Amino acid sequence: MGWIDAAGMAAGAAVDALVGDPRRFHPVAGFGQAATALERLLYAPDRRDGAIFTGIAVGAPVAIAVIAQKATARRPWARFVLVTAATWAVLGGTTLRREATVMADALESGDLDAARARLSHLCGRDPRELAAPELARATVESVAENTSDAVVAPLFWGAVAGLPGLIGYRAVNTLDAMVGHRSARYERFGTAAARADDIANLVPSRLTAVLTAAFAPVVGGGSRRTWQTWRRDGSKHPSPNSGQCEAAFAGALDLRLGGKNVYFGRSETRPVLGDGTVPVASDARRAATLSAAVGLGALALAVAWRGARRR
Repeated sequence: MGWIDAAGMAAGAAVDALVGDPRRFHPVAGFGQAATALERLLYAPDRRDGAIFTGIAVGAPVAIAVIAQKATARRPWARFVLVTAATWAVLGGTTLRREATVMADALESGDLDAARARLSHLCGRDPRELAAPELARATVESVAENTSDAVVAPLFWGAVAGLPGLIGYRAVNTLDAMVGHRSARYERFGTAAARADDIANLVPSRLTAVLTAAFAPVVGGGSRRTWQTWRRDGSKHPSPNSGQCEAAFAGALDLRLGGKNVYFGRSETRPVLGDGTVPVASDARRAATLSAAVGLGALALAVAWRGARRR
């Protein structure tokens, strides 16, 4: 059934390319609501309860996906529809690129108020005092990181494990966004979710960097420079995965990323990645183009790998 899964992943990616995320009744939003309800029942400020929460929140949808995969083992059309729908639900590349383009439009027109208002669609930084270069940098960095999270990683896990891989990865990544950040409430409770997300993205983030080097010429970059920048700067970032993608994008786009990031209530100073220029509005658009190319490369690899599997 590997070729059915491969066809479903390709079809799901095509649907995402055509329409983007569902505007209403998004399955990931439904999962988030269920996870929030589960958190109310299980929350305690310690790692043990956080691990139990993460195990149930991820284990339940994965178990359902395993059952569905087994139930459709001899029903190719049902499997195709399931994998197509799941792939569409877990991918977010088209919406990511649209948001980057909207940000580029606002910055190019000089409408900083609109750009600041839109930044929350890409990342959690406080936009109130950000000037145009910082807004452009935030956009490029978000596109780089989310090219892995929203495109490469779900396709990778779909190729490795089929329907459970698609569903399981998105569950882990969504939980990390919900409880995996540093705050008084989630410092201990969110540890398991954050660690699970780190592990799930170890290979995809580096695959994203490799694909970014391969497709750097699409945006006028050099594959060799991208590779060198990634290898030199990828591990400077405090995240074991985000820096891999951001450093590769910095090399491909010939930019200098990193610096002070202000969030609501706290600030962090990130190491400098790359040797290029400070990002401008057009770089947000170039980042979206590069993200699309990397996504197509990841899809081709995922379809080829899954298609070669017998089951």
